[in-house]
Amino acid sequence: MVIDASFWAGKTVFLTGHTGFKGGWLSLWLQELGAKVVGYALPPPTNPSLFEVARVADGMTSIEGDIRDLARLAAVMVEHQPAIVIHMAAQPLVRYSYQNPVETYSTNVMGTVNLLEAVRQAGSVKVVVNITSDKCYDNREWIWGYRENEPMGGYDPYSSSKGCAELVASAYRASYFNPKEFNHHGVALASVRAGNVIGGGDWAEDRLIPDIIRAITQGKPVHIRSPHAIRPWQHVLEPLAGYLQLAQKLWEDGPAYGEGWNFGPNDEDAKPVSWIVEHLTKTWGEGATWTLDGRDHPHEAHYLKLDCSKAKTRLEWQPRWNLESTLSAIVDWHHAYRAGKAMREVTLQQIATYNGLLP
Repeated sequence: MVIDASFWAGKTVFLTGHTGFKGGWLSLWLQELGAKVVGYALPPPTNPSLFEVARVADGMTSIEGDIRDLARLAAVMVEHQPAIVIHMAAQPLVRYSYQNPVETYSTNVMGTVNLLEAVRQAGSVKVVVNITSDKCYDNREWIWGYRENEPMGGYDPYSSSKGCAELVASAYRASYFNPKEFNHHGVALASVRAGNVIGGGDWAEDRLIPDIIRAITQGKPVHIRSPHAIRPWQHVLEPLAGYLQLAQKLWEDGPAYGEGWNFGPNDEDAKPVSWIVEHLTKTWGEGATWTLDGRDHPHEAHYLKLDCSKAKTRLEWQPRWNLESTLSAIVDWHHAYRAGKAMREVTLQQIATYNGLLP
């Protein structure tokens, strides 16, 4: 399916979490497509951040706000009257959630409740894409991928909060945005599940690629805590392309697409952490090395993979960059940043390169 710029041109898109890594990439892509982007988020979570170095705010309306503040969130949405809402704002880190469970649940669960309540009050919204995580599933360490109809779960507070957010979306869909009553309410709501997105401009703590790049740029060995853990790695643009394609389908035929969707890499790109760090340090050069961090750490899932057959079949969505291409793009982005290049243009060029591969 083609991402149609003529579809997005002039439409008001309300995007929560636009100051984050994933939200920054989507904000720039939507700007390139001609959308009127209204962002609502806390300040950037890291320094440096993609939001600042790529001047993401230059082509959009950027509003500082907390999704836990329902009154403010609803007032901003009513003021801007968006047609499409994409909900990305979240506490996104597993290890942080162990230390801050109340913040994690209040942001990821009640933040989702508040977002959907604001949609109900706005009266302008036709499409809602609710972003959760591949970690929303009850992880049984299976070697096959989880399908959209698998039960929700979560061992740690972060994963559990994302399972809860999925249940919230399901309840709101059944109670207020029921596809059988679409002609009455006119809102199509879908939840999307992707994880382990990587790309240039991510400086988050306790995430593999940022940890690797931080260590390399500081001239230190990379410390890896779970070298055999297998994850569905994918460039951030891969699921974002899926979200954009799904939003267009929801607009055109909401009742048929208002449900859960997986977006993950092809099976051959579900690699262990050791493969990622070895390949990235080799691609980077400069004598980068890594060592095993043998200290005790909180529980994290060892094996996680998604079955994306539904998105591939019904949305005609396909991953476009394999893992080698993804890691090369990350290295290119960060070399450009270190060289002092204009990172908005660099980021937009990577979007254009990726978009050129779409059918």
